[in-house]
Amino acid sequence: MADAAGWSTIESDEGVFTSLVENLGVKGVQFEELISLDPDTIRSLGTVYGVIFLFKYLRQPNTTSPPSADGTPTDPSTLPPTFFFANQTIQNACGTQAILSVLLNHDTPSAENNSEPISLGTELSSFKDFTTGFPSDLRGEALSNSEVIRSAHNAFARASPFVDETNRPQNEDEEGDVYHFIAYTPVDGTLYELDGLQASPISHGPCDTVSFPEKVIEVLQRRIARYPETETRFNLMAVVRDLRIRAAEMGDQEALRAEERKRAAWAWENSLRRSNFVGFIGEVLKGVTAKKNEEGSVDEWVKRAEEETAKRLRRQ
Repeated sequence: MADAAGWSTIESDEGVFTSLVENLGVKGVQFEELISLDPDTIRSLGTVYGVIFLFKYLRQPNTTSPPSADGTPTDPSTLPPTFFFANQTIQNACGTQAILSVLLNHDTPSAENNSEPISLGTELSSFKDFTTGFPSDLRGEALSNSEVIRSAHNAFARASPFVDETNRPQNEDEEGDVYHFIAYTPVDGTLYELDGLQASPISHGPCDTVSFPEKVIEVLQRRIARYPETETRFNLMAVVRDLRIRAAEMGDQEALRAEERKRAAWAWENSLRRSNFVGFIGEVLKGVTAKKNEEGSVDEWVKRAEEETAKRLRRQ
């Protein structure tokens, strides 16, 4: 795997993912977090193009799982040239790569999928056109070296004065937990698992947009069942048609206002993600401490803080 320098980690968040793809020029798409493995919840979102699954990567998967639970590798030569699948060459880019695995496979009309094509915008359309016909490893290299995609991705890295997320330890795979993003999406009547760490797309059998909610939940349940019951650190995000468009088409003004409020909250949260408040907090503490020194009440202030902390600890 290539050096990850230049690509920062981003969190699995609906506002982050939606703003990221909009910055790349994609129109009419948003992300919705799914808090339960329920087909009806997916179906309630209207047009769903696929899901992004975040999970703890198992270096030694449970070999007792039946082969059918893992799907069937697809021969790349049997896929149409426009099918997008890229091998992962940059560790920190797997979230954006999973997102593109859905978007770039739904930019043209499909009778089997029966869904509104995604408007990719100039940048991603050019990227897909450029990489059409590439083998999956070269597609991965092209993605990793795309300055436009990397810049959009890095715009949502958490600001931290303590950790440089672009400089991860060489032996991180051996130390600590590693998390990974993959995509599930129906393309031309088949449910595909698109995981850049695999050699090729994984087929999970016949599937269209109507059967997708049930089919993908079955696949995810089998996958999650391979983990210990105590493991709960999973995240599932649906890639859906912009819910504001749906609300406007239905004339549901209340739903439209709710979606607009959600967008405003996302914009505020994303602005905070780009900011580092440690310096500001430090200056505030300096000012408060100076004031307490002038009043001669520093010791009393510290003692009261210690008592409040002890109370909170006892309540916990």
